[in-house]
Amino acid sequence: MADHTDTGTGWPDVPDPKATPQRPATDPPTPTPPDPAPAADRNPAAERDLGGERDPGTEPDMGRAAPARHRGSGLLIGLLVGLLGFGIAVQFRPGPADSQLAAARPEDLVRILGDLDSRKERLREEIATMEETKRQLASSAGNRETALAQARQRADELEILAGTKPAEGPGLEIRVESGADRIRADAILNAVEELRGAGAEALQIGGGTGTTVRIVAGTYFVDATDGLEVDGQVLPAPYTITVIGDPETMQTALNIPGGVVDAVKQRGGNVIVHKPGVVRVSALRQLVIPRYARPAS
Repeated sequence: MADHTDTGTGWPDVPDPKATPQRPATDPPTPTPPDPAPAADRNPAAERDLGGERDPGTEPDMGRAAPARHRGSGLLIGLLVGLLGFGIAVQFRPGPADSQLAAARPEDLVRILGDLDSRKERLREEIATMEETKRQLASSAGNRETALAQARQRADELEILAGTKPAEGPGLEIRVESGADRIRADAILNAVEELRGAGAEALQIGGGTGTTVRIVAGTYFVDATDGLEVDGQVLPAPYTITVIGDPETMQTALNIPGGVVDAVKQRGGNVIVHKPGVVRVSALRQLVIPRYARPAS
């Protein structure tokens, strides 16, 4: 039976079938769905625990990117460490001279140190002499006699160095004897260079026949069939080198490990060093006029 509303007139109120049905006042309001949480507030771990699916476009795959970056950094660090180690190894690689000094005996090292100290002291004395000469010339610029004496002394020194004037003074007589192998030109040249480095001021070399040749800056040594050719003169063995300079310093230079004495003995020869006190270098050279060189003005 249909529901009727009492109108108060005794006749039921029949509802109009064309009218829009009204919602009862007692119906509850429709609930509004909650807004989704911002992407920054989402908890990926919680979503995975709750069975949610991760959006591959919003969250990068950190598990694959991190190891790639770590491998690149490791390779770069390894390369830098390798280059650093190679540089250190090259810098501190011992040379032939270091190996010889490391294998030298304590007394040999003491002699080498004494030789270096003597050279340093000699250079200091030369500097002091030059400074004193400069001071005298500056203070006596008007003194003609002082300037002339300095010029004469300098001329004598240059004549000794050029080999045009004899000289005498303290020094050594060095006899080089051959053994199974003959004495070669390089051994004599090394001896001359060692003596010059130790402060030799005048040198000459003689052969077994008594012929002597003055050694100057332009002297050359060449192996010959009958011995050694020195500035065109053939000298047979044995050889005697007469040198003026500090005897102790020059003898130390000849006896250093790997020096002249060791080199000659390794070839079966022998080196005899004699200190007579005063030696005389009497061999002279003819002054050669330069053909191409001219004094620079």
